[in-house]
Amino acid sequence: MQNYNRRDFLAVAGTAVAGTSILGLGACATSTGVAALSPRAGLPGVPYRISLAQWSLHRELNAKKSDHLDFARIAREDFGIDAIEYVNSFFKTRAMDAPYLAEMNKRAKDHGVVQHLIMVDGEGRLGDPDEKLRLQAVDNHRKWLHAAHELGCITIRVNAASEGSFEEQQKLAADGLRRLSVLGEEAGINVIVENHGGLSSNGQWLAGVMRMVNHPRCGTLPDFGNFNIGNGEKYDMYTGIAELMPYAKAVSAKSHDFDDMTGGETTKDYHRIMKIVTDSGFHSWVGIEYEGNRLSERDGIARTLTLLKRVRTELS
Repeated sequence: MQNYNRRDFLAVAGTAVAGTSILGLGACATSTGVAALSPRAGLPGVPYRISLAQWSLHRELNAKKSDHLDFARIAREDFGIDAIEYVNSFFKTRAMDAPYLAEMNKRAKDHGVVQHLIMVDGEGRLGDPDEKLRLQAVDNHRKWLHAAHELGCITIRVNAASEGSFEEQQKLAADGLRRLSVLGEEAGINVIVENHGGLSSNGQWLAGVMRMVNHPRCGTLPDFGNFNIGNGEKYDMYTGIAELMPYAKAVSAKSHDFDDMTGGETTKDYHRIMKIVTDSGFHSWVGIEYEGNRLSERDGIARTLTLLKRVRTELS
């Protein structure tokens, strides 16, 4: 594990253009390390904005039917979406590759697309009971803070995996998250946690972790579909979303299937969920994350987009 101090980190992260995103629309680092725009804020009179999560195209990307560098173009030209959410697995070895990140910036700028966040997986457990491994996990995430800073993203999404009792896992996850959030503050990047299996899919548990962390750079990413705790135990999605929304800095509109007659999502009530989201004061990006099997990925994205637009009109 590398040992960095604040000066070391800023020497790496400071190579980005401070204070602006590629379009001046995303909230990036300022000289004070505070976001220029609240990640919960939206546009006047608009209940929420719509972004596209890269995981929606994971089968297409894994099959090499499209390339990671084309994601911004696909979002804009094929769906009319102007903000994107990356998944780190699709550019796993490129977090510190300046020319590659510059090309991502160019593609996004060419297509008028905001690079909103990076979803980070596979970098260790931030709540690992072994302190050495927990600190290693924090250290492993540094490169993604750097990549986010370079790309003008406001946020990285991480996981809060741990083991032990309910209370032990809360304390361990809070420790790792707070350490990473302090680094995030130095880079001007938010660190948010998704309900992503295990106790993180228990809204009460994750909300408690947020209270323990108690850092302005740390928050949640409520995912509409990830309330499966494991071993057959599920958490009520509406309760969980309501518990996580006060801390939300991004939202994942998970979808699986649709009623061909009404256009509604068959596994959840989108109007009910989006009312919970907007009633919490959140009006920023809601990311489409289609994960169904019956429809193609692109059809699923299109159906989710249509539904989100319809609900947005209803809530207006």
